[in-house]
Amino acid sequence: MRNLFTAFILCFLFSCNNEKTLRLPEIMYADTNEVLDVSHAYIFYDESKPDSLELNRKNLIGTTNWLINVDKRLTLDQAIPQVRFLQDKKRSAKMHKNDAAKNYFTCSDSSIKNLGFIEFTDVVYKTYEEEKDLELNNKPNTLKIFINSMDNIIIDSFENSSEQTSKTIIKALTSRIDSLKAIKEIDKSSDPYIIYFIYNKRLNFQNYISIKSLFKDFKLESATISKNEFIN
Repeated sequence: MRNLFTAFILCFLFSCNNEKTLRLPEIMYADTNEVLDVSHAYIFYDESKPDSLELNRKNLIGTTNWLINVDKRLTLDQAIPQVRFLQDKKRSAKMHKNDAAKNYFTCSDSSIKNLGFIEFTDVVYKTYEEEKDLELNNKPNTLKIFINSMDNIIIDSFENSSEQTSKTIIKALTSRIDSLKAIKEIDKSSDPYIIYFIYNKRLNFQNYISIKSLFKDFKLESATISKNEFIN
C-alpha cells in the first residue's frame, strides 16, 4: 500500500528521472487527501510531440486505485481521449479486476499545501456533437451548463439562458432550479432535473478541475448532476 506521502515522492522521482515536469492543477479543497493502494499514470505536456502530450501508464495495476496525473496546461481536447483510453482499459478488464477500485485525478491542494484527489470513477466522457440530439435535446427537465472558460459559464434551458461568472454560477443555478421546481409542484408527473456539463474542448485542464471542484458539494433535492460529461 502506498500512502499520500509516498505517492508524492514517486511522482517527483518519475519526473526527475525522465527530465520531465508535470504541473498538477491547483485547487483549494479536494474530495480527499489520502488514497491507499494506488498506482499511477502520467499525461505530460510535451511541446515536442505532434499532439503536445505524452502518456505513461507502465506502472498501472488493474486491481488498485488509479491516480491519473494530468498536466494542467493540456486542453481537454488533448487530455480527455487519453483519460477515456485508460478508463476503457480498466472497465473492459476480464482478469485481475477489482470493482471497488476507483479513479482519481491528482491535484495540488493549496488548503493543506499537499496533494489532493478528485474522483471521476463513474464519469463518462462523450462528444457533444455526437450525443446532443440523442441525450440532451430529447429529454424533458434538462438543464445544460456550457463551460467556455472560468469567466464564461452559460446556464441554458429550454426557456432561457443567462451568462454568469464562476463566482455566481452556483447561486444562479440554484435560483433557476428553484423557480422550475415551483412549476414542477403543479405537474406532479415531472421528473427531477438533470444537469449536464458541456465543456469547451479548448478549456485547459486547470480550469476543468476548478469547475469540478466548484460543484463537488452541489446538492439539490430537485436536481442531480449527470455522470455524462460532454466535450464540445
